Amino acid sequence: MAELKFEITKELGILSENAKGWTKELNMVSWNDREPKFDLREWSPDHTRMGKGVTLSEEEVEKLRAILNGEEIEDDIDESNFV
Repeated sequence: MAELKFEITKELGILSENAKGWTKELNMVSWNDREPKFDLREWSPDHTRMGKGVTLSEEEVEKLRAILNGEEIEDDIDESNFV
């Protein structure tokens, strides 16, 4: 299996930390020398190990931001399903 190369080019923020010190972070990460993308995943305290995550382009982050701000989902969600 080919070696995975990554570089955290910018640390944007930590969302949470578990009891073992791993943190769920939003960073800009360059994978295999490609252009950095937004990356959300868990990292070991020394950033040498990582968990599964999601990598998003700038366009995908903008859409996610709109969804989280309620701009695109107000009419699409049936609120009667919420407890």
